[in-house]
Amino acid sequence: MQNPKSILITGASSGIGRALALHYARAGVTLALNGRNRERLELVARECRARGAKVIADVVDVTDEPALTAWIHAVDDKAPLDLVIANAGVSLGYRSGTPLGDHTGDTFAVNVWGVLHTIHAAIERMRARHRGRVAIMSSLAGFLGFPSAPAYSASKASVKAYGEALRGMLAPEGIAVNVICPGFVESPMTDRNSFPMPFLMPAHRAARIIARGLERNKGRIAFPWPLVAVLRLVGLLPASWLEWLLARLPAKV
Repeated sequence: MQNPKSILITGASSGIGRALALHYARAGVTLALNGRNRERLELVARECRARGAKVIADVVDVTDEPALTAWIHAVDDKAPLDLVIANAGVSLGYRSGTPLGDHTGDTFAVNVWGVLHTIHAAIERMRARHRGRVAIMSSLAGFLGFPSAPAYSASKASVKAYGEALRGMLAPEGIAVNVICPGFVESPMTDRNSFPMPFLMPAHRAARIIARGLERNKGRIAFPWPLVAVLRLVGLLPASWLEWLLARLPAKV
């Protein structure tokens, strides 16, 4: 699907989500945008309308499955969805003193269940049409288990594996599934990090890489390549060496 005309993006009020919305905004395109911050979301909607796109912008909690499903189906009724990007997520480093179960539950509620609620509602409609594309936002953090962010790493690994499995399962039905694994991208999430972030890139550049990968139907869109290569090499280290190295990485906020 080279030129999707009806696109839904969660987490569209900032960062990669905003950059993707702006990338796709043009005359003849309908954008359905979801975000947590109404003020920022409306700003993005105005920017997209100025580029000629028709925009539906609503604040809907991705952890509320009935509300999110109803919203996605309502959007699909108006403009059958070609592309759904499940981008909404939280980046929470673990702090000692915080109940681990609460921290993990809060992270998984958005990064795992929010993603699943989004794509399941879309896939339901796409299956009936035998066409469509869903893109899942994972992260390079899903390649390894980082001690400073155990829930975040696990949540991204979970949706990565789920998306890669769905890709093979849904392809015969005419539905494409793509998993996106970015490194450090400029956003409110990374703005909180006080440590050096190798190969940090602007969100608009990340959006171009993602859009190009979707056009080519790449199963996994992982970038930047130098960081991908480093993580793959590190993952080959003996377990004891890997544990030693990961334990010395700076803490995530």
